[in-house]
Amino acid sequence: MGTIVNVATVVVGSLLGILLGNRMPEKTRTTITALLGLFTLVIGGFSVVSLASPDLTAAVGSSATILVLAALLIGALLGSWLRIEDRLEQGATWLRSRFTRSGDAARFVDGMVTATLVFCVGPLAILGSISDGLGRGAEQLYVKAVLDGFAAMAFASTLGWGVLASAGAVAVIQGGLTLLGYLAGDVLSAAQVEALTATGGVILLALALRLLDLKPIPVGDLLPALLLAPLFVPLVAAL
Repeated sequence: MGTIVNVATVVVGSLLGILLGNRMPEKTRTTITALLGLFTLVIGGFSVVSLASPDLTAAVGSSATILVLAALLIGALLGSWLRIEDRLEQGATWLRSRFTRSGDAARFVDGMVTATLVFCVGPLAILGSISDGLGRGAEQLYVKAVLDGFAAMAFASTLGWGVLASAGAVAVIQGGLTLLGYLAGDVLSAAQVEALTATGGVILLALALRLLDLKPIPVGDLLPALLLAPLFVPLVAAL
């Protein structure tokens, strides 16, 4: 139910944002997007604090920072080689040409890619989905659903229909993680969860810089780091 509720709030928020978009002054829409960037910056900062968590420190000692940095560096190389950012944009452009006939393609791509990364990258999306699949309740995803609904409204008011398309990505990604949790059981240790959370926090910081128009970091290319960070924990612990 967690992902279903989350998708519903993104759809409703996006539609409301699109309806209100033309009635909102450009300055107001720019300010809202900047505030979302600042909020993402705060969430990323809180997530990065997991680097100093007792569980991660007990597992890898003082190597937590190096572990996350290595995951991000190798993840960025892998993501660049796989051209994840480009493929996300190409997929969004294809969707735009398939389902829409008017509007700015670049704006649609920005809306879908930005919203998808905000909604699907982070501890609430990953850990909440896995927790839901493990039968521990969907409370984390319910909280995320409320946040995403308001964020979708703000994004859609400035970026348009592309934000609504991100609801499909939320369904696929979070639904897949929920299924993974259901089938695989509790496979991540507390230390691995903290490493994943810290890595996701750094990616959120990069996304915040992008939303604030400070640095166009290809955040999509960093996503493989979310898979590598938990894998590196037992390797570093063994050393």
